[in-house]
Amino acid sequence: MSKAILISEHGGSDKLHYEDIPLEKPADGEVRVAHQAIGLNFIDVYHRTGLYPPSSLPFVPGMEGAGIIEEVGPKVEGFAVGDRVAYGAGPLGAYAEARNIPAQRLVKIPDEISVREAAAMMLKGMTAEYLICRTYQVKAGETILVHAASGGVGQILCQWASAIGASVIGTVGNQEKAALAEKLGCRYTINYRNEDIEKRVMEITEGRGLSVVYDSVGQDTFEAS
Repeated sequence: MSKAILISEHGGSDKLHYEDIPLEKPADGEVRVAHQAIGLNFIDVYHRTGLYPPSSLPFVPGMEGAGIIEEVGPKVEGFAVGDRVAYGAGPLGAYAEARNIPAQRLVKIPDEISVREAAAMMLKGMTAEYLICRTYQVKAGETILVHAASGGVGQILCQWASAIGASVIGTVGNQEKAALAEKLGCRYTINYRNEDIEKRVMEITEGRGLSVVYDSVGQDTFEAS
């Protein structure tokens, strides 16, 4: 058995129930991970409300987590009991003390990274990777705009793009978030609450504009983007 958050019907946070659930021995290709930390993402809310319904009910939510392997199933290679591991793209089931998961979903956590850091960075980190390396490949010397620069994905985008050598402009909602974004690599910040985004971008870039805009906000920033 394992303690877990179980959802039996879609709805509000009152549909989250802390229960004992059965936990079988790991099947072929699976390992059992005892969670030490899990990542929380807004998609978890969508799963709960039914906007992004899972394949069946009831279910344990949660897309990413990190912990220690406590049992290895048959036909698993490259992992052993005691390994620190993390995952970030499901399958659902992270809101639990322990779970079985396909070993191919796991990565080993380097010694210099804590379990909490690993649990927090996996899904957001993979999102940042495909945005900055594949959706549009950012290059040194370019100027880019990151909306919600102090958010989970935004923080990683700012650090990554800055390390590449790009000049990063980030939008934020207050001075505290501006300070965080600047600490993480933003050369400039724009407070979208009291500044005109388009006007400030043109001032900063001396009319040249941007190579790319990463917009995780949507409707409120689409026209400016």
